[in-house]
Amino acid sequence: MSDSNQTLRTALETSDMLVIDGLHAWEFSLDDVQLLIKCMDGRAEKRWSFKLAQLDAAVFDETLQSWTLIGDSGEHRLVCLCALKATNDDDDCEVADEA
Repeated sequence: MSDSNQTLRTALETSDMLVIDGLHAWEFSLDDVQLLIKCMDGRAEKRWSFKLAQLDAAVFDETLQSWTLIGDSGEHRLVCLCALKATNDDDDCEVADEA
């Protein structure tokens, strides 16, 4: 993380995927009330929810490049990831004519 003053909420707004307790989660939502995270662990669906106050109390660990977050079920480690996105937009690439 380049800005050490960044909050977890700010990091979540620019994230495409999360890693929570070692599990990759791309299904998550952040609204004015809470953060909801959903992912699969084998065949079991796992869910977490965190209130905004819990997000605001999260601490960034510079060494591990992750957030320590205390939820209702205990302590969790959260990594925010930004994925590269491909587009199907043909305008982005030029194709040379074979004549």
